Amino acid sequence: MEDTDIIELFYNRSEQAIKELSEKYGAVCSQVSKNILKNSQDAEECVNDAYLAVWNTIPPQKPEHLLAYICRIVRNISITKYHSNTAKKRNSYYDTALDELDECIMSGLSVEDEIDARELSCLINIFLDTLSKENRVIFVWRYWFSDSVQDIAEKLGISSNNVSVRLSRIRSKLKKFLKKEGYVV
Repeated sequence: MEDTDIIELFYNRSEQAIKELSEKYGAVCSQVSKNILKNSQDAEECVNDAYLAVWNTIPPQKPEHLLAYICRIVRNISITKYHSNTAKKRNSYYDTALDELDECIMSGLSVEDEIDARELSCLINIFLDTLSKENRVIFVWRYWFSDSVQDIAEKLGISSNNVSVRLSRIRSKLKKFLKKEGYVV
């Protein structure tokens, strides 16, 4: 079923919409959540919560790209669950990916930071357009989908060291790009 048809089902408040969404994108959503949480039960709970969130937001929202929309919701819910699960301890599998970007991107959530986050998002999208397709995929798999370096290497048929070196170079380029654009690193 096409995304527009699924969205139309949501607008018609048909419960079939969730079934169609699950059939089309359920596996991707589960993988995104599992990459963050490393726990199948928590991941399943987050995906189900995401379906409810989509039900509650469509309408009035009418996403242009349904996959990106549902993945963003799943990712945000999974990150919240991750922080809840690890509030008193440091858990390296997800923190490591985020720590790698710390040298490029400041953290914090003041009003000014939220405005900066929107601008930063635009700048990162512009930066990603400057990368080769393979490097862009590596970046997105690592920092959006939270894939491990080993998983990325296996998917691309290259060594983990090659992936690590590429990620390091991409982060370095990102840092230079952001400084050039006036973003304080």
